[in-house]
Amino acid sequence: MILHLSTWHEVEAYLQQSQGIIIPIGSTEQHGPTGLIGTDAITAEAIARGVGEATQAIVAPTINVGMALHHTAFPGTISLRPSTMIQMVRDYITCLAKAGFTKFYFINGHGGNIATLKAAFSETYAYLEDLRLNNAQQVQCQVANWFMCSSVYQLAKELYGNQEGSHATPSEVAVTQYVYPEAIKQAPLASEVRSGHRIYSATDFRAYYSDGRMGSNPALATPEHGKQFLDLAVKELSNGYLEFLNAE
Repeated sequence: MILHLSTWHEVEAYLQQSQGIIIPIGSTEQHGPTGLIGTDAITAEAIARGVGEATQAIVAPTINVGMALHHTAFPGTISLRPSTMIQMVRDYITCLAKAGFTKFYFINGHGGNIATLKAAFSETYAYLEDLRLNNAQQVQCQVANWFMCSSVYQLAKELYGNQEGSHATPSEVAVTQYVYPEAIKQAPLASEVRSGHRIYSATDFRAYYSDGRMGSNPALATPEHGKQFLDLAVKELSNGYLEFLNAE
């Protein structure tokens, strides 16, 4: 069930059966010479919809822009500041909590969102208590990073070894190739790709990772691999969502 393709009557009926909701969140940022700028949002949305279908859960509109300040030296990247993202997530949850939702399962496609999301959850719990919302004590939030699923990690290791890297990875590029085969990109990649440098400013990031990749070889990606990754993530996160939904 897709929230923005539903009516308020349908959402009200859903809430009689479940108070859980899945929220896909990603980023709009560079992903190397062949990776789509929307990679992190595309993957999170596709996997979230799969989980929603498998668990009969409602899926909220995708949050397409995240915390990607370190990528802003590359054209096309759009980022929120952490403070802005915290307020946005708080407002999302607050509106939905007022409607009756209490279990918020964020399926995340961008590593840079993790710290800010966790801070946003803490801010939100305190904010809802200050509002004296009737269900404030029942509200729980969890972030599930699809790229950190054990089954996904294992397949990436088997397919790509140390060429998986940590940004503009063949695994995430493969998922976008499966979802949008008409948007597969081809471009020459440098024979040497850097890794291991700490992330500081956007300028420093581009100076060290000149083409945007971090230890990865996205040329290894295929749409067939993408379907495998998507199916594994949907299965593992469906189990994770149901466990979260039924936990006290």
